[in-house]
Amino acid sequence: MKTITPPTIILDEEVKWDKSQTIVSKTDVHGTILYANDAFTKTCEYNAIELIGEPHNVIRHPDMPKVAFKALWDALKKGNNFHAIVKNLTRSGRYYWVITDFTIDKNEKGEVTGYTGRRKAVPNSVIEKIEPLYKTLLDIEKIKGEKASELYFEAYLKEEIGKSYDEFVIDLFAQETMKENSKEPAEETNKFKKGLNWFFFGETNPK
Repeated sequence: MKTITPPTIILDEEVKWDKSQTIVSKTDVHGTILYANDAFTKTCEYNAIELIGEPHNVIRHPDMPKVAFKALWDALKKGNNFHAIVKNLTRSGRYYWVITDFTIDKNEKGEVTGYTGRRKAVPNSVIEKIEPLYKTLLDIEKIKGEKASELYFEAYLKEEIGKSYDEFVIDLFAQETMKENSKEPAEETNKFKKGLNWFFFGETNPK
């Protein structure tokens, strides 16, 4: 099977995309892409035929530290849904930032068959806060190795944030979105605490 070749030139430029859309993809348990919706293909600049059968990391941006994806896979393998803020790479070498809600797909026997990721745009203020952390983790990874980056990340979340990565992402996104939209804090925070279902699925009264 022909594999996608990453772009040779990485541009410090955001791709133009419809930020009102939800980017959706489905993978098997190994992260192989099984489905990509139109919003996904248009944003990453690959068509569905090119994406199907490829590992999802074909759109991984080199600015992303590996420890962020380790946290993701560790959670999913434990059966936990997960949220992450991710910088992705397009065919042309451009980037786009998203918040992702990962859910676990199961068959009628309750066996895990894969994962569904739904992604939406994030406020610039979220990127401004998380990008320096990712850069630090990436620098540690390059100089000291992935294990050192992982240990720093764990200590940072414990000592400076006091939350898990998933909780950190949800709270950061909630706070910055509330500021941007000037909504009532109590009402909006309650929505985010429901797992962002209202945001990704359009639910106004999540249970």
